[in-house]
Amino acid sequence: MISPLATPDPRLDLVLERDVDVPLERVWKAWTTPEHLRHWFVPKPWTVTACEMDLRPGGVFSTTMRSPDGQEFPNVGCYLEVVENERLVFTDALLPGFRPAPKPFFTGALLLERRGSGTRYTAIAIHGDEPSRKNHEEMGFHDGWGTVLDQLVAFIKQS
Repeated sequence: MISPLATPDPRLDLVLERDVDVPLERVWKAWTTPEHLRHWFVPKPWTVTACEMDLRPGGVFSTTMRSPDGQEFPNVGCYLEVVENERLVFTDALLPGFRPAPKPFFTGALLLERRGSGTRYTAIAIHGDEPSRKNHEEMGFHDGWGTVLDQLVAFIKQS
């Protein structure tokens, strides 16, 4: 099944797409195991101090990020779609159980495809309007998400 997210809207969405030389199943495991996600999910020197996952539509996806100066930023949302080794869609627009969130930022999609012994990795940040997309881009989406992908690959190769 092709996800409706396969065709991003450049006015509203930001996309990071890259082939990485690590197996698809290991990328999936790094994204779906809280103990693994803590090692790579934010650009260093930021850290993830807490992570909770319930891998099912409506299940919690929650992380707490800590800045280098010690400020903590909780992010709570839920999964919209979970297709093992293919697709993970999550949002902060909804809380666990599909309850509306007070201040949504974006919906994220991770799309994975096998490429030989590696993986085609596509991450999409889906926004509700152009100013939100522009703000996320100016916050450093491409550099930040690119750095995080590099960290994910390094984590997989080291473990």
